[in-house]
Amino acid sequence: MKRELFIHFSFWFFLFVFVAIAKHYFALNFWQFWLGGVVGVILPDIDHLIYVYFIKPTDLTSQRINYLVNKKQLSRSVELLYETRNERKGLIFHTIFFQLIFFALTFWIFSSSGSYFGRGMTLSFIFHLSVDQLIDLNDMGSLDNWFTNLPFKFDFKQSKTYWIVSTAIILLLGFVM
Repeated sequence: MKRELFIHFSFWFFLFVFVAIAKHYFALNFWQFWLGGVVGVILPDIDHLIYVYFIKPTDLTSQRINYLVNKKQLSRSVELLYETRNERKGLIFHTIFFQLIFFALTFWIFSSSGSYFGRGMTLSFIFHLSVDQLIDLNDMGSLDNWFTNLPFKFDFKQSKTYWIVSTAIILLLGFVM
């Protein structure tokens, strides 16, 4: 769990420092951008709670997490969520369909909204999904969990290419926003 948090927050921090340098977002009036980034880096993990409480509450891991929460062992339940994250298939946010929709939403927010909080949150959210894909590529050697409802599978090279292209788009959005 600590490894995951460190990875996500370090990637987030470096992205936001580079965007802040490129866009001169170091003045105090850009605190909303940074706050939105912190919120956005946490939000995609709510997907696991949605799975546990609404999508598959009868799953064994979901029942174990509910049991730990009921016994007020919140830190152990969070650890269990992270330990078993690769077991959960059918997450809402962790799919290619959602990522493509969120790319469109991110572009819309960047192009039409003046809200620095919204920009920071959406950039951080979509970047979190990209970091999750990188972790899956390293741990499992594929993005099969992300393509669960598609009639085809990507091999490692295709998955890596998809990740590189999608991450490049995210970085481009971050620097031109």
